[in-house]
Amino acid sequence: MTTKTITTISVFTLGAPSLFAQAIQTITGTVTDAMCGAHHMMKNATAAQCTRACIKQGSDFALASSGKVYILKGDKSQLDKFAGESVNIKGRVKGNTISVNSIEAAKS
Repeated sequence: MTTKTITTISVFTLGAPSLFAQAIQTITGTVTDAMCGAHHMMKNATAAQCTRACIKQGSDFALASSGKVYILKGDKSQLDKFAGESVNIKGRVKGNTISVNSIEAAKS
């Protein structure tokens, strides 16, 4: 085998686990903001109102799911439509960040 062939095989073999880690996943949770997470701090405001107020203050959209809070990267106008609601998000998870491919209301 040539050095070029061995290098190419090595790159694909070593890179394969990261490709699988980046597979699209579906995660169910509640759209919130990164500052409040699962527990909103604004008194006399709904979860949606608190989320939108925090977003206006510079916080990121987030998803609270099974005790974790993920930062959401995607179309902010789409995420805003679901503020405070339970959703299914399809996207790529990397650490505590989800790159959102799609979002829809979770079925009750």
